[in-house]
Amino acid sequence: MKKFNITSNLSDQTMHIASTLAKHLKNGDTVVLTGELGAGKTKFTEGFLAYFGLENEITSPTFNIVNEHTKNDINIYHFDVYRLADIDEFYAIGGEEYFDKGICIIEWGELIEEALPEEYIKISIQKQENTDNSRELHFEAFGQKYELILDKLKEELI
Repeated sequence: MKKFNITSNLSDQTMHIASTLAKHLKNGDTVVLTGELGAGKTKFTEGFLAYFGLENEITSPTFNIVNEHTKNDINIYHFDVYRLADIDEFYAIGGEEYFDKGICIIEWGELIEEALPEEYIKISIQKQENTDNSRELHFEAFGQKYELILDKLKEELI
């Protein structure tokens, strides 16, 4: 399993990191975002969507569970599973059926870990103490395909 960390000192930098990742992904890929409330998961998603020209469509899907975005032949499904009662609720909405249909970005994905595909990228975002804007992003690749993507991402960002 490949891992690397990067520090973001501004929300624009977090969005740039997300946009750089987005260019390496395609339908069928999954990104799991973890971190406390206010860590920057939705800001990361905004940067991800910006790569596809969809930055003005970002809203937190907290009350919808999933927001769907389409650009050309790319489908992007932005999940926020924080309010799900349990993993059965994820299955009840057909959540796992989205994995093959587009790029899935799942906030609070650790809550549905057993439903996740075998291969995905996990990004843990942590606020840094004594600063409003600084974040530490911890990337983990689950699966060889994502290890190669993280290698490319690391080359471009570090």
